[in-house]
Amino acid sequence: MLVEINNDTSQPRFYLYAFSTTGNKKIVLITAVLLIYLIILIGNLLIISLICLQSQLHTSMYFFLCNLSTLDILYVSTTLPKLIYISHTGDHIMSSTGCLAQFYLYILCADTECFLLTAMAIDRYAAICFPLHYSLIMSKQVCVLLAFPAWFMSSVNASIATYLAYNLMFCGLIEIKNFFCDLKALLFSSIKDTTSFKIFVNVGAVSIGAIPFCLILASYVCIIHTVLKIKSSDGRWKTFSSCSSHITIVFVYFGSAMCLYMTKSLEQDLIFSMMFVTLVPMLNPLVYSLRNKDIIQALRRIKKKNIEK
Repeated sequence: MLVEINNDTSQPRFYLYAFSTTGNKKIVLITAVLLIYLIILIGNLLIISLICLQSQLHTSMYFFLCNLSTLDILYVSTTLPKLIYISHTGDHIMSSTGCLAQFYLYILCADTECFLLTAMAIDRYAAICFPLHYSLIMSKQVCVLLAFPAWFMSSVNASIATYLAYNLMFCGLIEIKNFFCDLKALLFSSIKDTTSFKIFVNVGAVSIGAIPFCLILASYVCIIHTVLKIKSSDGRWKTFSSCSSHITIVFVYFGSAMCLYMTKSLEQDLIFSMMFVTLVPMLNPLVYSLRNKDIIQALRRIKKKNIEK
């Protein structure tokens, strides 16, 4: 159980460092974070709305994209509103309940993102390597069987991680050197032996991080092998460009994750944490709308209907 040795209160409290700013810098930070948050919300809500309203987008690819957009909204809503609150009020204190709830949602979102990106890679593999059987391979039942375990397994892993975090022992006011309650900060702040927790984290890093990433790489090796067999250069480019949005998201997500968990500097921690939390949710609607003909056509159809009315 979380324990704090403090004369003022028996309840443990967490101090989130966040970004120390004053005056004009404070206003710039709040404005920038709020703008990023709104862009992510509006962009992903637009993607979800288009997929739900347009029957032409009721395919496996957009089913996973809808899941990803829903996840990204939850992801940023877990961290950015608290950062805005801290920056505006200067109140860096967070209760143990709030910290653990935020920790649970953060782990849930991070894990689910890995699984969904893997499912989307499998979808692209089936579409390019087995085009004639694509609709049979990626049926609605298969899509649900790929998406549901992604959420379920991530929820189980997040629950176990939160339970282990709950049983860590802390002393005094707990300093979280980040703008949210992340895994690394809690491990560094504990005065209790964290060996079992670290073993769990390492196993999770392999099973939820490394293995999905290897599956994604393997799928793209097969995709590239298939694409190279296409005789027409235009055909090769057109086929591979259908994967460009997904490839962008994959490398940004896993790249920022590796940067975050390999750095040991507080300043770099804050920067890479911001990148890890915001880049993919912000890029997701941009790359899938600007580089996707189906999404653009869906927008045009809705615009045309509104004009006709």
